[in-house]
Amino acid sequence: MMEAFRRISSLVRKEYNQLIRDRSSLVIGIVIPIMLILLIGYGLSLDVKNVPVAVVMEDASPTVQDMLSFMDGSDYFDPRYTTSMKEGTEMMNRREVDAIIRVPPNFTENLFRGGSHVQIILWGVDAASARTAESYLEAGLASWQAANASKYMTVSDGLGFVSVTPRQWFNDANTSTWFFIPGLVVLIMTLVGLFLTTMVMAREWERGTLEALFITPVRPIEILLSKMIPYFGIATIGFWLCMAAARYLYGVPVHGSFLMILLGSVIYLIVTLGMGLTISSVVKNQFLACQISMLVSMLPTMMLSGFIFDLRSAPSIVYAVGHVLPATYYMELLKSLFLAGNDWALIRENCLILGGYAVFFTGLSCVVTKKRLE
Repeated sequence: MMEAFRRISSLVRKEYNQLIRDRSSLVIGIVIPIMLILLIGYGLSLDVKNVPVAVVMEDASPTVQDMLSFMDGSDYFDPRYTTSMKEGTEMMNRREVDAIIRVPPNFTENLFRGGSHVQIILWGVDAASARTAESYLEAGLASWQAANASKYMTVSDGLGFVSVTPRQWFNDANTSTWFFIPGLVVLIMTLVGLFLTTMVMAREWERGTLEALFITPVRPIEILLSKMIPYFGIATIGFWLCMAAARYLYGVPVHGSFLMILLGSVIYLIVTLGMGLTISSVVKNQFLACQISMLVSMLPTMMLSGFIFDLRSAPSIVYAVGHVLPATYYMELLKSLFLAGNDWALIRENCLILGGYAVFFTGLSCVVTKKRLE
C-alpha cells in the first residue's frame, strides 16, 4: 500500500512539473477561464436595455405626459418624442427605433369618458427582443393605470378593477447574468476537466512517454490517478475563480448549501476527467482528440444542458438528448442551489446520477487504457 502511494506521489509530482512548464496548459486551465468569466458575465445577456422608442404623442396633454413618464430616465428605454405618426414610421424604417408607442388624438377625452387605447408597434425581426420590449412597455402602462385608476373610473366602474402586482421569484435582480453564472461554472469545469485532460494525454500518447510508463512496475490505475489529480487541482482553481466572480463581480447570491455546491462540483469534475481520459485513450492523435472533446462536451454543454435556454421549452428529442449529458444534471443542481435554495430531493437525485456517471467513465477509462496497451 505504501509502495503504491509512493509511486502515485512521484507520478503526481512529475505531472505538476510538466504542467508548470507547459504554458499552453496553464493558458487553457487558468487564463481562458478568467476570460470566460469576464466575457460571459459582462458580455452575454438576454436583458433588453436602452430600447429606442418613438413616442408619437398625437395627444400631448399633461395626462399623456404623466402616463409616459415611466420611460424618462429609465435604463430600459431611450424615448424619441414626436407628434407625427409618419415621422415615427420613418424612424423605424431607418432602424433608428425598435418600437413605436402611439397615443391617438382625443386620448385624454376618451379616457375620461370611460376608455381609451394606446398602440404599440414593434420591430419584429428580432422576435425575442420585441416580446421583451412589449412586456416592458405594457408593464409601464399597467403600472400607471393601476396608480391612477380612481381618477378615470366611476365608483361602479371601479368595483371590478383588479390591480396586478408582478413579482419574480428566484431572481430578485431580474437579470439574465444570475441565470448565466451557474452555467459558466459548468462550462469552465468541463473545459478544464475534459478538454485539457484530453489534449495533454493525447500529446503523451503521440510522444510515446505514456507507453514508457506502462513498461515500469506502475499499474495503469496509478497512472490514471496521477493524471487526474493535477488537473483536478487546476479545475479547482477555476471553480474558486467562478465563485469569487459570482459573489464579488456580479453579486449572485447562494441561497442553498455551499457544501452541496462543492460536493456536486467534485463529482462532476471526476466525470469530466474520466471522459477526457477515455477519449484520449481511444484517440491518440492530439488534434483529433481535441476535436472530439469539443464535439461531445463543449458544444453540448453550451447548447443542450440548459445553459442558454430552458430544456423544458425545447422539442422532445432535444430534451431527451440533453438529459443524457452529465452537464445537464450539474447545471440543474447549481441553478437550484444558487438561486432557489436547498431542494433536497433534487440535490439527492442529481448527485446520485452524477456519481453514476463518475463511476462509469472512470472505470471505462481504465478498461480502454488497458486494452490500448495490449
